[in-house]
Amino acid sequence: MVFYYKARPEVGDYTIFMGLDKHENEELIKYGFPEDIWFHVDKMSSAHVYLRLHKGQTIDDISEGLLEDCVQLVKANSIQGNKMNNIDVVYTPWYNLKKTPSMDVGQVGFHNSKMARTVKVEKRINEIVNRLNKTKVERKPDLKETPRRDAKA
Repeated sequence: MVFYYKARPEVGDYTIFMGLDKHENEELIKYGFPEDIWFHVDKMSSAHVYLRLHKGQTIDDISEGLLEDCVQLVKANSIQGNKMNNIDVVYTPWYNLKKTPSMDVGQVGFHNSKMARTVKVEKRINEIVNRLNKTKVERKPDLKETPRRDAKA
């Protein structure tokens, strides 16, 4: 099961998504798109949240409002991180995620740690989380069969 969300309308037509559990996260890690940006609460258990950028965009094209939606969603979906203030959320392009056979299910590292960015999230903003949750759609995509470029979430 993959959960899809729509970012705030004023930032453009962007899809944010996350897996149901660590096993779904494995599939998302394996079958990501070059336009995907991965988000996770740093040094804590949390959902793997992805932002699908438009073709040709990079991590540098993420607006402040779009970043806020992503980090609030990942914070809200971390049991530990949701209860704390001043947490760090790390994010990086999908293709920078490194998975080795010795890693636990859902665990990742980075090919290049310099490509990973960190943002401080002072507190949960319920207004943002509630707005995102109103757009939530659940689907069971066959990630392996989804066309890499033309798939629309």
